[in-house]
Amino acid sequence: MSDNSFPTSGPGRPKDPAKRKAILEAAKNLFLRNGYDGSSMDAIAAEAGVSKLTVYSHFTDKETLFSAAVKAKCEEQLPELLFELPPDASIENVLLNIGRSFHQLINSRESVELHRVMVAMANQDAKLSRMFYEAGPLQILQEMTGLLAQANQAGKLRIEHAQNAAEHFFCLIKGGHNFRLLIGCGAALEGEDAEQHVREVVELFIRAYAP
Repeated sequence: MSDNSFPTSGPGRPKDPAKRKAILEAAKNLFLRNGYDGSSMDAIAAEAGVSKLTVYSHFTDKETLFSAAVKAKCEEQLPELLFELPPDASIENVLLNIGRSFHQLINSRESVELHRVMVAMANQDAKLSRMFYEAGPLQILQEMTGLLAQANQAGKLRIEHAQNAAEHFFCLIKGGHNFRLLIGCGAALEGEDAEQHVREVVELFIRAYAP
């Protein structure tokens, strides 16, 4: 791969969070616009308005930056707080909030373009595909698995295999609409249509795993 590791700046002043955020935004924009191989660390630095050395001081190489950009995008849309289950919480409301956020994430322009990039590169760079999966989809799946295990222990749902149930939930949220969007044969559900879809999925899921 291009842009191998570069010496970091070592100990010194604390890293500027504003610069880190700018670098992540620039990375997301360029990776989507030009693909992984077409986005150099020089270009990302220029887009972020920082030096190349600053980019490397925050992210040791391009793979690390790519992974961080994917993770940041997922955390923006699906923060860890969404997967908390207080004792008095309604499991329906928790699932509705997760479903809405996940639906918005997977149908966003950035996610659709990134998904297409990763599919196109699948046969060229399995390591990059694995990094993408571990930084984004796997993190979300693990958070959901933990939530459903808690729901089972609390008696809010009856789930024998939490990870399987988590995958079922996300696949139902994607539905056929997301596939048609990915291949350019349809538009994303929005507004009331999106809300109705998420509510139908949550209702079906709760009925399937009712205590």
